[in-house]
Amino acid sequence: MLGRDQGWITRRRARWAAVAVAPLLAAGLAVAAAGGATGQPASVDPLGGPLQEVRDATARYQDVDRAIDAGYVQFFGCVHEPLAGSMGIHFVNSALAGDTAVEPTTPEALIYEVKPNGRLALVGVEYVVFQEAWDAQSPTPPSLFGQTFTLIPSPNRFGIPAFYELHAWTSKPNPTGSFKDWNPAVLCPATEGHVH
Repeated sequence: MLGRDQGWITRRRARWAAVAVAPLLAAGLAVAAAGGATGQPASVDPLGGPLQEVRDATARYQDVDRAIDAGYVQFFGCVHEPLAGSMGIHFVNSALAGDTAVEPTTPEALIYEVKPNGRLALVGVEYVVFQEAWDAQSPTPPSLFGQTFTLIPSPNRFGIPAFYELHAWTSKPNPTGSFKDWNPAVLCPATEGHVH
């Protein structure tokens, strides 16, 4: 990283210990990464349409420092699946992830891509809610934008509670659909061409 982008690494580490649900949520997003495509139909929102409200609400987070200041903490490096695409780098707000609200303008996670110059660029968001808490209040899975969230069940290899998730590619179009988990257009510079 160059210049002031180095500062977010230090702030991220300082806040890491303060996030109570960080280990569960971090592992949960990894499970989502392992889950593959959501099976949802391709959507129409080539940077317009129903996701515009989300773009407007998260525009301030184009600057990752502002996301950190708002309580978003980085989890993992860049999440990549050979032949499917990438999810980028997740910054998660544990307070939002710990509640049962599903609000378009307050996503639980922000997704960034590392640009060739080393800077982070916001490319999308992810909505996350734990299944037990959600199912206690609703007989049907959560949904937004006409899309039903994907259930990541338990037991799973991370040993965490089941949760629902939905990706929305708000700032970088996804050629496979605006709500698919993997985006072939998102780059993970350190992992492109490498199998994990």
